[in-house]
Amino acid sequence: METGSGLLHVFNLILSVCFIISANIIITTRADISCESCPSPLRVNRKDVHLDMRTVPAGTGNPPTHAGPEPRVFDKNIGVFAEQTGTSPVDVATFQKDFERYGDNTKVSSEASVLGTKSEEFDLGMPNISDGGSEFHKVEKGDATFFRAKRSEPEPFEFTEGAWTSEGDRMFSDSSTKRKIPGPLLDEQKRRSEPRWNRDEAKVTNTKQDEPKLTSSTFALTGDSAHNHAVVYWSGQNSSVILILTKLYDFHLGSVTESTLWRSTDYGTTYEKLNDKVGVKTVLSYLYVCPTNKRKIMVLTDPEFESSVLISSDEGASYQKYRLSFYVLSLLFHPAQEDWALAYSHEQKLYSSVDFGRKWQLVHEAVTPNRFYWSVIGLDKETDLVHLEANTPDGRAQYVTCRAQSCSETNRNYPFAGYIDTNSLVVQDDYMFIQVTSAGRAWYYVSYQREAFMRIKLPKYSLPKDMHIISTDEGQVFAAVQEWNQNDTYNIYISDPTGILFTLALENVKASRGLGGNSMIDLYEVAGIKGMLIANRKLENQVKTYITYNKGRDWRLLQAPTSDIEGNDIHCVLPFCSLHLQLQMSENPYLSGSIISKNSAPGVIVATGNIGSELSYNNVGMFISSDAGNSWRQIFEEEHNVWFLDKGGALLAVKQPTVPTRHLWVSFDEGRQWDRHSFSMVPLFVDGVLVESGMDSQIMTFFGHFSHRSEWQLIKIDYKSLFSRRCTEGDFQTWHLHNQGEPCVMGQKQIYMKRRPGNHCMLGRDYARVLSAEPCICRAHDFECDYGYERRGDGNCSPSFWYNPATVSRSCSHGQNYLNSTGYRKVAANNCTRGVKEMYTARRQQCPNRPPRGLQLSTGEEEKLTAPLASNVTFLVQLEEGDSMRTHIQLDFGDGTAVSYSNLTWAEEGIKHMYRSAGIFRVTALAENEMGADSTSLYLHVTCAVEHVQLLAPFVVIRNKEVNLTAVVGPSQSRTLTYFWWLGNSSEPIVTLDGSISHTFTSEGMHTVTVQVSSANSILQDTKTIAVQEFFKSLLLSFSPNLDEVNPDIPEWRQDVGRVIKKALLQIADVPEKQLLVAVFPGIPTAAELFLLPSKNQSKGRKENEEELEQISEVLVSALNQNLVEFELKPGSRIIVYITQLTLAPLVDSSPRHSSSAMLMLLSVVFLGLAVFLIYKFKRKIPWINIYAEVNHEKEQEMINTVGQSETAPKITLSEFPTQKELMEKELECRAKRKLGTPAHRCCRGDLGRGDDVVSTNSGHVLHEPLTAVHETNITMP
Repeated sequence: METGSGLLHVFNLILSVCFIISANIIITTRADISCESCPSPLRVNRKDVHLDMRTVPAGTGNPPTHAGPEPRVFDKNIGVFAEQTGTSPVDVATFQKDFERYGDNTKVSSEASVLGTKSEEFDLGMPNISDGGSEFHKVEKGDATFFRAKRSEPEPFEFTEGAWTSEGDRMFSDSSTKRKIPGPLLDEQKRRSEPRWNRDEAKVTNTKQDEPKLTSSTFALTGDSAHNHAVVYWSGQNSSVILILTKLYDFHLGSVTESTLWRSTDYGTTYEKLNDKVGVKTVLSYLYVCPTNKRKIMVLTDPEFESSVLISSDEGASYQKYRLSFYVLSLLFHPAQEDWALAYSHEQKLYSSVDFGRKWQLVHEAVTPNRFYWSVIGLDKETDLVHLEANTPDGRAQYVTCRAQSCSETNRNYPFAGYIDTNSLVVQDDYMFIQVTSAGRAWYYVSYQREAFMRIKLPKYSLPKDMHIISTDEGQVFAAVQEWNQNDTYNIYISDPTGILFTLALENVKASRGLGGNSMIDLYEVAGIKGMLIANRKLENQVKTYITYNKGRDWRLLQAPTSDIEGNDIHCVLPFCSLHLQLQMSENPYLSGSIISKNSAPGVIVATGNIGSELSYNNVGMFISSDAGNSWRQIFEEEHNVWFLDKGGALLAVKQPTVPTRHLWVSFDEGRQWDRHSFSMVPLFVDGVLVESGMDSQIMTFFGHFSHRSEWQLIKIDYKSLFSRRCTEGDFQTWHLHNQGEPCVMGQKQIYMKRRPGNHCMLGRDYARVLSAEPCICRAHDFECDYGYERRGDGNCSPSFWYNPATVSRSCSHGQNYLNSTGYRKVAANNCTRGVKEMYTARRQQCPNRPPRGLQLSTGEEEKLTAPLASNVTFLVQLEEGDSMRTHIQLDFGDGTAVSYSNLTWAEEGIKHMYRSAGIFRVTALAENEMGADSTSLYLHVTCAVEHVQLLAPFVVIRNKEVNLTAVVGPSQSRTLTYFWWLGNSSEPIVTLDGSISHTFTSEGMHTVTVQVSSANSILQDTKTIAVQEFFKSLLLSFSPNLDEVNPDIPEWRQDVGRVIKKALLQIADVPEKQLLVAVFPGIPTAAELFLLPSKNQSKGRKENEEELEQISEVLVSALNQNLVEFELKPGSRIIVYITQLTLAPLVDSSPRHSSSAMLMLLSVVFLGLAVFLIYKFKRKIPWINIYAEVNHEKEQEMINTVGQSETAPKITLSEFPTQKELMEKELECRAKRKLGTPAHRCCRGDLGRGDDVVSTNSGHVLHEPLTAVHETNITMP
């Protein structure tokens, strides 16, 4: 018993130890896949998200290949890949590792909220579309190339398979869309609560005993666990070399701090570190591979440490380093020459190299990002021609072409004459597109096969506000146009072969904003089937999926499956219920996205979708069609990534990357049955799969991580063991392409060869997929509506209300023939023959002789109605109807010159004319022939820049008396200026086209007047202050000649001297400062005017104020006559102030009073004139009096007559005093020399200022007559 008891204790002890060890193992295993090791649901901050989608759909001929076969980029932290395309060496697919990846409430958020304290960059590259469906829904709209996302810290979480969901392809869903929930597909059905994982396992047809064994090997990138970014490249084509560049991006520093370059030569079984070969301290940033010779590789260093490029010609086995003088942002390799490349720098400079990056030469500066292209083989004459969009210093853009190694200013060409909108140049296949905005409206132009640019013609009232070129293959342009009344939808248009005339294919296609604000159009071209497209259309706030088999001529809903995955019947009746598919392509090139098809597997389409009345992102599943969309079957209740294996002969499926797995599923019967296979002993977060089979090797590589702290895991899988043998002829069967039983698709009957479902034979090499293609008889569905026609309810094409079908091209000359449209045109790439072809095809008719109609005249492409003086103006004359060859054209430029042409063809490139003077010109075009005539005109404003403006206004005016205000501009212009007058405290200006206005001030005080002159794009202004009084007196002042020696004749100097003069006057007369106002006139000799203003003392009466002014005047005149007023500008230089002339009227009054002293004043004029004459005769004997020049009397009269004034005001001139003619002439000569333009006699009628002539009439009225307009006068305000 004791022995048995002892053995029992030992046995219990052993069991306890085993349980402890097992528990530790279980805990450790669970820790590796706990929440801390799982990525969080991706939350995207729309403000910080950007995407560069510089790509073209498959089959476009010459895609802008930026980095050859696109190095692949993935992130182990969240299972998101990106693919480097050469658009930017910014970090790709980088995320931080500590994030949460669990919960049923996960959703994609587009809110601009802070979701955590850490942020990392993520650059989404181009998906691999070389053999897949065209990426129609990805449209370029932004230039940024990375985004930043922030995540919250993880929380402890115990892993259960039922808790994991997929968010991999939800980046482009609406912010309000919830996570995709696996389960039943009918919208009305309830969710099932059973775990999905077990259900999938129940579907597996192979047990562990009969499961074929996959040959796999795992390699961990040891030492790179901290690296959060990787670039992967595998050239395929039987090459066994794989290159991986891992980096550590420090988000606090904003740069890469570490990097490791790995290389494998055995398809990924083992990897070698190459840091010793590239430099231990060298930090690498990007990897580029030549597309035409994949043995050639460029690796760029991080510019924070050094700017260099490492070049390899042996698939990365050895490298040579070359210094760079710039930082490469993107690369574009030549489509044919392996050593030619274009590099775009951070300074917006474009460089070219012809020796694979060893030497670089500057091509052009100020180039728009991603708007440069190599020549298109077969279209451009020079192989090294570069198309680029260059920015001008004034912020506009031009389309420039030049040769890569010879792009000086003299060697540049400008295919489009005018300016284009920034970021609008597209060069693709046979077409070139640009955009030009004129008068707030965008116009689009196309060049077909390098011919002259022509304006794209959409239906007349489409009025697009946004346009994207989707595809240019098969000799036709697909364009997505957002019209004036659309916000979240686009219309799809298709063109004629020239890309000019567009017709509507489908309205209201769903669109959404992707990363960086890119427009994502829900339109997908099925690979392998010509003319087949799938689109999501929004009608009455419901989005439904439609399919077409004839390039958009006819569309229909998708028929839903008749049963679900378990065989239960689904009652879904069209049009109330149908199948709806998600059409987003994956941003990760190594995840399949929501829909996939392949050229080598025609008719097979795999997509994520739902069944119901509209598209939903809830209750989704996986569906497959084996007959090109005619019927569909459900294959999974959860989202999976699906790839084609063995040239499309088999399907591979893996769960979404948010779920760790060690199994994959393979189907050999187009998704009817799936075989499960294990590829890893430990569940792996699959970040992506490389499926790159060679001619004789069947190898794929899984990338992922076991936990967020684990090393990068690369699992190489050889799936050759899945195939029992190579396929023979007996393993194939024929398949007839059809559209709901209709065998004629795109005008022909096509029969394909497909492997029999269930045969596990290997295709290996490609074989002829199309067995036969027999043309069909043409029927109505082979023709679409022509430009200007719309399809009516009965299916017929009728002219649109805005289109005149009788219009004949103006190039159609009498005696020639033209094609008269029947309203139909054959669908592009349709191969039907005979039948109704002759009835629907345009008929050849003789051009009629017709009069000119619809003559149009415009100025260049921008249609501006202004032009700078002495610049070439291009006039375009166009004729909507008429015989251009037999129509005479005459163009009158409105400036006295005209030109004429015998026919309109001579003026097609525009008529240039240069105007020699500014003004508004009426330009008239006349077109006439023997049948009639037509004319049109426009008004062209020719302007020159205004350099300065001066406001001419009197210093002091009488209240309630009209005063003239004049703006003088230089250089002088007529009728092209707009004047804005701001008077006093008015809030609204008076706008005139004349530079002079009249105004009456109704209140006393200081009033500010401002005039603004608008010319072309500039506005200048000048401001003056005017004193408004009931009455005042003024004195004209002169100075000793030494003042002229220090007069710079600038406004500031005159203002300062005015203050000095006022100060000197106040020292010799006890006068209130506010009653004196001094204004110094411009010009030399220096002169000024002194204004005596009445006191503001309200207790004083008018008569008392008048007497006070008389007393002040007498004091000042006496002091001035005795040379008592002087000042000093600098030591030793004394300036004496003299009185030139006292105004003849003692007071200037605003009230019309009769005076009995009128005769006395007239006699005063005579005596004063005599005194002036004596001074003039004896001027050499009187010191400080100088008369410098003589001006004849005719000149004086001219100056008087040029003054603007009120027409009703009486004009009193010196000619009314013939007895004093000679005396006044001499005095005015003096004043003219001083550039004052005012006579000796000074008085005021309604206002008094510089250059005013004042006389008394017999009626006793005191009149004020302005004589000249002085350009500028500065006054010293009281």
